Amino acid sequence: MKINWKVRLQHKQFWVSLIALLLVLANQIAGIFYFDITIYNYQVTAVSETVLSILGLLGIIIDPTTKGASDSVNALKYNKPKDDEK
Repeated sequence: MKINWKVRLQHKQFWVSLIALLLVLANQIAGIFYFDITIYNYQVTAVSETVLSILGLLGIIIDPTTKGASDSVNALKYNKPKDDEK
């Protein structure tokens, strides 16, 4: 797996999705140890986690090596994933 971390780490969506997923993970781990870190009440926490999960999902969908939320011009032309070994 070849990942251009230098470019990826400079992309805003990457950080938004990473932080969102880490917040959801922290709340789940706290729940395992019976530590209550709910924000206001259970419903607000559930909605917050859903929003954070959606942000995390967007971070997976978005190509952080291109500017904005769209794919590169070359990636839009692919019919199947590019095989870098050829």
